Amino acid sequence: MNVREWLDERLAPLAKECDVPGAAVAVLSGGEIVDAAAGVLNTATGYPVTTDSVFQIGSIAKVWTATLVMRLVDEGRLDLDRPVADYLPGFRVTDPEVSATVTARHLLSHVSGIEGDLYLDTGPGDDALERFIATLEETAPQSFAPGELFSYCNTGYCVLGRVVEVLTGHTFEAEVAERLVAPLGLETVVTSAAEAIVRRVAIGHFDGVPTPVWAMPRSNAPAGATLTMSARDLMVFTGAHLRGGRPILSAESARAMREPQIALPPRTGRRGSHWALGWELFSWEGGTVFGHDGNSVGQTAFLRVVPERNVAVALLTNGGRSTELFQRLFPPLLSGLAGVTVPAAATPPEHPPAVDPRRFTGRYASRALSVEVAEAGRGFTLTLRDDEEIQSLDAVALDADTLISVDAVPDSGAHMSVAFVGDAGGGARFLHLGRALPRVAD
Repeated sequence: MNVREWLDERLAPLAKECDVPGAAVAVLSGGEIVDAAAGVLNTATGYPVTTDSVFQIGSIAKVWTATLVMRLVDEGRLDLDRPVADYLPGFRVTDPEVSATVTARHLLSHVSGIEGDLYLDTGPGDDALERFIATLEETAPQSFAPGELFSYCNTGYCVLGRVVEVLTGHTFEAEVAERLVAPLGLETVVTSAAEAIVRRVAIGHFDGVPTPVWAMPRSNAPAGATLTMSARDLMVFTGAHLRGGRPILSAESARAMREPQIALPPRTGRRGSHWALGWELFSWEGGTVFGHDGNSVGQTAFLRVVPERNVAVALLTNGGRSTELFQRLFPPLLSGLAGVTVPAAATPPEHPPAVDPRRFTGRYASRALSVEVAEAGRGFTLTLRDDEEIQSLDAVALDADTLISVDAVPDSGAHMSVAFVGDAGGGARFLHLGRALPRVAD
């Protein structure tokens, strides 16, 4: 497969068909990186995307945070199985027992049970993360006991970022620069708007319109709020993990980051089978695969790695039906280069199975999101509420424990599937869409 010719021929028309304003791709194969770009950085200016343009990588930054944590393990300064409170004096969430016992391993693998989507702008200063962590005693309730269940947790990665700061005496951003950017010779990585403004920087879009805000607050940087770079630099970082961590991590820690820690509930909208220490693991036909996705303000990023073939593919986008673009780019690339089959995205069945509606119906909620599930004719409605909007989706049963939206979600181009877990045979304890939302009303 000639990657350069394929990308030059296919990227631009596929991005246009998916209403993606701009996209950048980097492919690692045979020890070489091939990158390509298409579209515009900002529909208001029309400036073209180039291969040195920078996009926010969103939650792929969690892999960078996990790498910093594992560097501290390499240096003997951090034990993944000791309580985080041993390293953060005064650390507290709302549950006193969890405050005293939750570990870095729990946080890396998203099994802490701590409320995961807490966003608070504590200012642009170097104390932003410290100030955010100090609020958790009042703002971070517990959904389940640590280790019981996977539930994606941005808050946990912010705590890990603060551990990095305390153990090193430097800001999270300074540690990214010193321990990751400099050793790898990365040239485009930025962590703030002040740095990004001198780059060819992508702006996120919703419904084709540029977003009024470029990034999320610095207080959430370790979870993916600010880290920005070219697709090539993201691939250089990924290449280090394929080389056994050199020069940023020991081979032992690089391997440990890919060891499964927790099985993921099926069909939660995530494509993985397990979560490791930072990486998501995928059970795909043809080979072992790991990776991560990222969402920020109107931007979405995707990364998949096939270690046995030394192949990796990254896609950075600034709006449109980004998941649809992923589904059209990654299958031919990973099949042609690594012999891996990317599963098709789930779609609603023509004839939904008969199910017990009591398994699904009710209201499920966290502080950030509530979802009400109600019967509607021969299917269901999902009413999602957050601080900014209410969204209603028609849904049908995919199986006895899963609902899927009848229509694709406009922002991604994919159907939303939600799993219902716990208390088999009765009303589910949790609605799971990557985050586990506890049932709060029947």
